[in-house]
Amino acid sequence: MAQQRRPVAGLTRVLPYAVAAVLAVVVVVVSVTRSEPSEAAQEALGGKQLKIMAPADPGGGWDSTAREMQSSLQDILGRTEVYNVGGAGGTIGLSNFRNLEGQPNQLMVMGLVMVGAIAANDSSVTLDEVTPIAELTTESLVVVVPADSDIQTIDDLVTSLEQDLGSVSWAGGSAGGAEQILAGLVAQDLEQDPADVNYIAHAGGGEAIATLLSGSATAGISGVSEFLPQIESGALRAIAVSGTEPVEALPDTPTLQESGIDVELTNWRGVVAPPGITESERQALVDLVTDMTGSEAWDEALARQGWTSEILTGDDFEEFLDQEVTRVDEVVAELGI
Repeated sequence: MAQQRRPVAGLTRVLPYAVAAVLAVVVVVVSVTRSEPSEAAQEALGGKQLKIMAPADPGGGWDSTAREMQSSLQDILGRTEVYNVGGAGGTIGLSNFRNLEGQPNQLMVMGLVMVGAIAANDSSVTLDEVTPIAELTTESLVVVVPADSDIQTIDDLVTSLEQDLGSVSWAGGSAGGAEQILAGLVAQDLEQDPADVNYIAHAGGGEAIATLLSGSATAGISGVSEFLPQIESGALRAIAVSGTEPVEALPDTPTLQESGIDVELTNWRGVVAPPGITESERQALVDLVTDMTGSEAWDEALARQGWTSEILTGDDFEEFLDQEVTRVDEVVAELGI
């Protein structure tokens, strides 16, 4: 039985922006070979190799999720393939994925970022055109600055925002995604106009890191797992996290709420299958993903990435996804952006 899940806390206000033109489509394929697929896996995939799309460039959260799935499925499937289709907050990948109708050996990683990008784009392709399989993880976002920045704490950043909102440039993921949502929520809490936020959108976490390290942005926002290597190396300094609790990997980094900013936002990620698969194929994929999330390899992936397990499958995940889409759409209309 799937775990019942409350709606993502903190997503009460959303800041979408006009989405830039498609940046690129990048395809990277990695195959892993190990044992032969089990009988149940063969049923789930129709006897074909599993392919997992990360609808973003290499180096971001969706890419990491797809590759951790690939690794965790080795003992179950024996061979999987991961490929990247980046651009427009995942909507380019989504557009391609919906054309894989009736192919049960295909999965796509997605999440809150895609929901926001669809709303920001007023996209012609929506999540109604895929088959929900499972929610997998939640994760706090982290606010960082370059190590050589004069900004030492979140209070310093707030001072800069209050003095001149537009002078503070934020580097993050795609327009309308969780990172831009968070920057807008912070501005609103400071009684600033979210439309004036200076946000630099990127196709993936790797590009945002490059912008920060080059000194081309004041601060950055991304999932903890995406920035953690640079934080641990000393290249970036973490100054706040967006959840209600401190992050285990960053025990000395305060939450926004602890810092006096009444904002909380948790990102989530899941997987979907193409449209047009049968109910039995869908259930087989749900069972396959459930088996993966119960594995020691997946537990190790959660610990390695700093993700929180949040398993919601099948119809329960579909209901949650509908609620998320409705909530984001309503807030976009309310803000008139």
